[in-house]
Amino acid sequence: MNQPTLIWKQTVPGGCHWSGIIRRNTTLRLTDVDGGANAAALFYNQEEKLERYNMADTLKSQHTFRLTQGHACHSDMGRIFCCITADTAGWHDTVCGLSDAGSIRQKYGVARYQEHRNQMFRSGLDGILIELGKWGLGIRDVVSNINFFSKVTADDSGALSYHAKHGKAGDYVELSFTMNTLVVLSAAPHPLDPGPEYRPGAIELALFDTPPQAIRECLRIAENSRALQNTQHFYGEEAK
Repeated sequence: MNQPTLIWKQTVPGGCHWSGIIRRNTTLRLTDVDGGANAAALFYNQEEKLERYNMADTLKSQHTFRLTQGHACHSDMGRIFCCITADTAGWHDTVCGLSDAGSIRQKYGVARYQEHRNQMFRSGLDGILIELGKWGLGIRDVVSNINFFSKVTADDSGALSYHAKHGKAGDYVELSFTMNTLVVLSAAPHPLDPGPEYRPGAIELALFDTPPQAIRECLRIAENSRALQNTQHFYGEEAK
């Protein structure tokens, strides 16, 4: 079997952030380098950034609380940003949002850039806002995000539980994009992470050509198939 062509690779250190345009028909692989990482992600239509990832539509259209292989990430315009085409972690949080400066300070204390340089304590929200600012976006553009590599479950009363030992070193998830997408990432700790020390894990990014038929599993869900047709129409293509 032919291996997909690697286009580029880079690492986002723990606590840091990244953004970039991922083109349709390419696949972004996120890898938890050392285990226990959290990759908070948001998606925006590269051509019209008012269109962005919609948590509610993504979950209700696929009757799920978490994301894994075979699921798609929907926009608020009824289209698909990407399909999850490989996943060794098996569970990605969709509901807990981002850590902010206050929660980081309360949990870990203060480590400022002036004294600690790159070892400063960053929050997920701050990292996302820095990246959004590079593209003319800001706080009003922050919506419910995905926390890749983090597992959170709910009991019968709705109480949420964070699974601290869920992420393993080398776990990866592959996102096969069907839309030209601005991807914004933060590698800061998950907001429910109970660890007493600020030790966020690094995330490796690798971009490949998407193999033929890679998204077929996602299309077994009827709403995903309809959303893909909407995506194809957006690009002036005949729906297949």
